Amino acid sequence: MSSISTTARGRFAASWFGSPWADILSGIVVALALIPEAIGFSVIAGVDPKVGLYASVVIACVIAFAGGRPAMISAATAATAVVMADLVRDHGVQYLFAATILMGVFQILAGLARLGRLMRFVSRSVMTGFVNALAILIFLAQLPELTGVTPATYGLIALGLAIIYGFPRITRVVPSPLVAIAVLTALTAWLGLDVRTVAHLGELPKALPSFALPDVPLTFETLRIILPYSATLAAVGLLESLLTAQIVDDMTDTGSSKNRECLGQGLANMSSAVFGGMGGCAMIGQSVINVSSGARGRLSTLVAGGFLLVLLVLLQDLLAIVPVAALTAVMIMVSLNTFSWRSLLDLRTNPLPSSLVMLATVAVVVATRDLAIGVLVGVLLSGVFFAGKVARMSRITAELSPDGRTRTYRVSGQVFFASAGTFTDTIDVREPVERLVIDVHAAHFWDISAVGALDRVVMKARANGKAVEVVGLNEASATLVERFGRHDKAEASLPTH
Repeated sequence: MSSISTTARGRFAASWFGSPWADILSGIVVALALIPEAIGFSVIAGVDPKVGLYASVVIACVIAFAGGRPAMISAATAATAVVMADLVRDHGVQYLFAATILMGVFQILAGLARLGRLMRFVSRSVMTGFVNALAILIFLAQLPELTGVTPATYGLIALGLAIIYGFPRITRVVPSPLVAIAVLTALTAWLGLDVRTVAHLGELPKALPSFALPDVPLTFETLRIILPYSATLAAVGLLESLLTAQIVDDMTDTGSSKNRECLGQGLANMSSAVFGGMGGCAMIGQSVINVSSGARGRLSTLVAGGFLLVLLVLLQDLLAIVPVAALTAVMIMVSLNTFSWRSLLDLRTNPLPSSLVMLATVAVVVATRDLAIGVLVGVLLSGVFFAGKVARMSRITAELSPDGRTRTYRVSGQVFFASAGTFTDTIDVREPVERLVIDVHAAHFWDISAVGALDRVVMKARANGKAVEVVGLNEASATLVERFGRHDKAEASLPTH
């Protein structure tokens, strides 16, 4: 027991204090990068900027303790903000807080039901498409800061990118994005450059978030209003969080608990709502910034949320003069680093279905600006292509007995909904023979479509006056046929003479 406790304490210490200096500096970079995003997402949702900023503070701090993926950043996001807009417009922000609490309840239930394991059904092609689409969306989100701006803005962005990519050649002790933000802020203040700053993005909150329950009537009518939004928010938030967790797993070559992440997201969103924040989920852009800056532990996520609060309440004057161009440079770096450039070369060598799944995921996400829809399309396409591939692997051969009275069909491979049609079409029940033998020693029946196909063949053959024998069912297939098949029951119900 003591050795187990020692191991657990070791894992806990490693997840929090394995690389404290890198985690602290990375968290500071992420806190700065969260500000324009949180304000922008608040605008999308139709709420005051402080709602998105408070959400980012609370969600990041809670998920640092409760989440299943160290070094991953969660906060207010565009994916959830889009869903909230209609609810806020029609019913007000208090209903948004109520919906966010119910969103958290659904996510906790998903964690208890261990739905995190559903991530195994997301193929590598879908993951690559998700990453590439998100990189494109991150870059497109910077276009307003790249069009119709002063030459000084372009100069700051170029200088910021030069520092971000050049400073690591000197040292990696301090994250280069943090150096870029500091240098560009000092340069803007010293030269008095006429560029947009954080102060231009929206009014920043001047007080700490306070605890308050949503001011809505506790009635079934309220539940009817918020239930559809809460369910959608929970699904979208979990999907993006689990996909982001998988990406961070790959980047850091470490594992994570997807079910714990579901629970953590639920707790974080419920906490956000009672402190005046909107719902959110994991952010791949900020997570990439965090990990790329050297973070590996939970401390980085806690610092991101905590330092953001310090910036909002104690360092507003300093925060207000940070040029937006510095944050734009950081996000362009994130976009370039997130995109899987290797996937473009792999288009020539990967199987065509895999490439189509990746491209379809990218196209749908970019067209709809909805990551959940794009991933759903990718998963469905992956399933269709996989089913088609497995169906083509099934094979049926026929052999006529020397006396010409018995036809034996030997079935091999997988019989399920995609190959059931081939099964029924291949076996000729009208052939002028006395007896049919269906040999399935090398086959496996997977679903009721396969059982239904077997029923149709046997019953049509009997209707044509033929004796039918099915041989070689393995135990699992026999159980399925016995439970759902009708041909044996139909035979048993025939009148006897």
